[in-house]
Amino acid sequence: MIEKNYQPADIETRMSVVWEDSLAFKAGRPDRRDAVPFTIVIPPPNVTGSLHMGHALNNTLQDILCRFERMRGRDVLWQPGTDHAGIATQMVVERQLTERQQPGRREMGREKFLERVWQWKAESGDTIINQLKRLGASCDWSRERFTMDEGLSKAVVKVFVELHREGLIYKDKRLVNWDTKLLTAISDLEVQQVEVKGSLWYLRYPIEGKTFSPEDPASFVVVATTRPETMLGDTGVAVHPEDERYRQLIGNNVILPLVGRKIKIVADEYSDPEKGSGAVKVTPAHDFNDFEVGNRHGLRRISVLDREGCLDLLDNEDYLRDLPEGAAQFAEEFHKVDRFAARKRLVERLESFGFVERIEPHTHMVPHGDRSNSVIEPYLTDQWYVDAKTLAKPAIAAVRSGETTFVPKNWEKTYFDWMENIQPWCISRQLWWGHQIPAWYGPDGKVFVAETEEEAVSNALGYYVEQEVITAEQGREMALDRNKREGFITRDEDVLDTWFSSALWPFSTLGWPDDTPEVQRYYPTNALVTGFDIIFFWVARMMMMGLHFMKEVPFSTVYIHALVRDEKGAKMSKSKGNVIDPLHLIDEYGADALRFTLAAMAAQGRDIKLATSRVEGYRNFATKLWNACRFAEMNHCAVPDGFEPAKAKETLNRWIAHETAHTTREVTEAIEAYRFNDAAGSIYRFVWNVYCDWYVELAKPVLLGPDSPAKDETRAMVAWARDEILKLLHPFMPFITEELWEVTAERDGLLALAPWPLKPSQPSPEQLAMLAAAAGPTDPLISPALVMPIFDHADFTDPRAEAEIGWVIDLITQIRSVRAEMNIPPATLTALVLAGASAETRERAPRWTDVIKRMARLSEISFADRAPDGAVQLLVRGEVAALPLKGVIDVAAERARLDKEIAKADADIKRAESKLANEKFVANAAEEVVEEEREKREAALARKAKLLEALERLKQAS
Repeated sequence: MIEKNYQPADIETRMSVVWEDSLAFKAGRPDRRDAVPFTIVIPPPNVTGSLHMGHALNNTLQDILCRFERMRGRDVLWQPGTDHAGIATQMVVERQLTERQQPGRREMGREKFLERVWQWKAESGDTIINQLKRLGASCDWSRERFTMDEGLSKAVVKVFVELHREGLIYKDKRLVNWDTKLLTAISDLEVQQVEVKGSLWYLRYPIEGKTFSPEDPASFVVVATTRPETMLGDTGVAVHPEDERYRQLIGNNVILPLVGRKIKIVADEYSDPEKGSGAVKVTPAHDFNDFEVGNRHGLRRISVLDREGCLDLLDNEDYLRDLPEGAAQFAEEFHKVDRFAARKRLVERLESFGFVERIEPHTHMVPHGDRSNSVIEPYLTDQWYVDAKTLAKPAIAAVRSGETTFVPKNWEKTYFDWMENIQPWCISRQLWWGHQIPAWYGPDGKVFVAETEEEAVSNALGYYVEQEVITAEQGREMALDRNKREGFITRDEDVLDTWFSSALWPFSTLGWPDDTPEVQRYYPTNALVTGFDIIFFWVARMMMMGLHFMKEVPFSTVYIHALVRDEKGAKMSKSKGNVIDPLHLIDEYGADALRFTLAAMAAQGRDIKLATSRVEGYRNFATKLWNACRFAEMNHCAVPDGFEPAKAKETLNRWIAHETAHTTREVTEAIEAYRFNDAAGSIYRFVWNVYCDWYVELAKPVLLGPDSPAKDETRAMVAWARDEILKLLHPFMPFITEELWEVTAERDGLLALAPWPLKPSQPSPEQLAMLAAAAGPTDPLISPALVMPIFDHADFTDPRAEAEIGWVIDLITQIRSVRAEMNIPPATLTALVLAGASAETRERAPRWTDVIKRMARLSEISFADRAPDGAVQLLVRGEVAALPLKGVIDVAAERARLDKEIAKADADIKRAESKLANEKFVANAAEEVVEEEREKREAALARKAKLLEALERLKQAS
């Protein structure tokens, strides 16, 4: 029995338990043993995370695919898990220690601190998982993984050791993004570019051999910089090779102001003659571009900052080398001064000597750490790197050949652009929480990389015995007694970048490096659903690692979804106060309404403008479905055993069977093509318009009339179409559909495991062979009933039923539209004349006269050879239907109203076009503001077109 009111909270709690208890989402179910696998790995959310709107969209789309394929008979594995999120998690625990006034990380020591992190993870780490379950994510939760699980850690170590053995992992001194607050290197993804109002300093660098004078431009070169404090590390000045102003100076030296170091003027195309003075200072140890310029010209790298962002000048051999006498005193004065305080003092000193030509206000982008909010410093330091360029080559080829495709396809260009210009990947982090790098150092700094400490010790002792650093006897004693080798060999303290372990996710979660049945069956995966912002950081790296270690691409399709923005198109952010919490929407409207909203708006390549009103609207849609099912139940609609819709006799019932088949094909094809919005739109129109507004309404006279074979058939068809709706809608709105499936009839199983409505045709021998190959060597003969469906599109159709019921619907719809346009009150009945009607229309019209009169508010329906004078003429499926409106409406008053509305639309169009024609407005206004004006213009143009159409009709009634 269906409850009177739809209460999503009650349903969602109950259905979650039902699914969990029945192991509905478990991969490898006995009934799917012979089925072709379908695998998706979840982008593992941070263990510190809480469900945000990006998660909600991403996981809704994954769940649609998984539920769809599960209903199509596939053996679905949606692999869940969480990421240890090195920096984020370490910060959470350190903040807790501070708030509780407990000893900090350094005071606790590594071992005790990591115990504390694991404790926090056990207490709070499941928050995001429980929230995903609230959303309805149908993962195989029994297989949940964590990037620091023992098995996954084993995979990480093996990959590191093998890549190092192959020369693809190495240690190097290069620039990294350095967080001076967290004291670690961070990835580009963890860097936010923040617009800052600063200054551009134009500094005079004296030319060697000339007497410097601020009044003599020939005695110096002017360079512009936003970072005067890094000038102490300058080792060159770059000018464009074709810049006539400096051509004669190339190869000469300038003298670094205050410091006195000679630095060379080099020709490099990096310098832009149109910007600043055309000459740029080159500081290879403090700027990523300068690092490359320095490499091209063999310039020294002088790092003048320490890990905390303070000047590091004393005892700095690189800085002090080749300094003239007296410069060391300057070094002492500025040693350990914070970089921003040093900037101010240095500028004052430069001004006092005449080295500052001018200072201009300058707005520019400055990198900040997304977690620490401190200014990120390009920092020269020893780190571990992966040779990404070598690993990228097969990954590029795999996408070019079509082994992996991107949807939308335009993201492939982004992928290629980045992969073809890929830089070495810095994988070491100066943290404690994470996978500690499996490298040990001997007393002379020699590195020993190994899978275990025992192996590293063995290798190291063997090496040092061979080098006669220790005796064989000492080596044996150290091997047996840990205390005797204490301090002789020490482990690298750094941990690996979180993305390193995430790169192995598609196969490490299946048990690799062990040759498990899961690896054999579920790798490679089928689809990856993710955001565009991690194409480089995650997608590309999974491609590289998957191809290198598994010799196959990790997924065949990468679906890239867009951003969820606020209703005005602005990016959500806490600072703007426009963040929409998906959990609040679930509490208010239910998970199904939120899921359907996100799916319905997920057009490929277009950001989602999310308004709460849209979620509320789809909650109303759920209520509409609920009430339609209650109506069917109250009218004793049920599907009898052996019922075959294709054998229905009533035209209306054959029409709904036809429309159901059509919608099923539309929804199926749209999901297959990742057109989630089209699939949602199709099922929405079918449920609301076709089934509820038309079929049920047109069936009411039969259902409420006396018992008859037609009534029996209609009851069966109402229930059958309802069941098909529940199946089609289930991937989008799983909770309400599962509940209605359970309460509307006595059924054998769950809707989540029910067959998809569109039946597969019998596969050919060639198709069976293809499917067998896809299933892998571990599968026995594939059952045709459980293969990936190969559709027979000659499903049930009835053009004659569609023509008849379609005519009725189109006629009523157009009459209603005219009545609305002409402001005809509902109580006013109008006549209808079918002019020059065909034999088919004359034959079908009497059958539907009562229905048309009731639903279109007509007084009578008649036939005539031609439309009467002064009648509004409608073209309905090629035939004329006329509404005589003389005396029914005040034509003059209606024309005046329409003219006024058209003038208003014209004013709105003019206002929007005026703004959009303003180049300054388009260039400077926020993207969402410009887009809003475009939408206003389009809406006004559409409104005007409708009004002009109504005005044209009005002329017919004159």
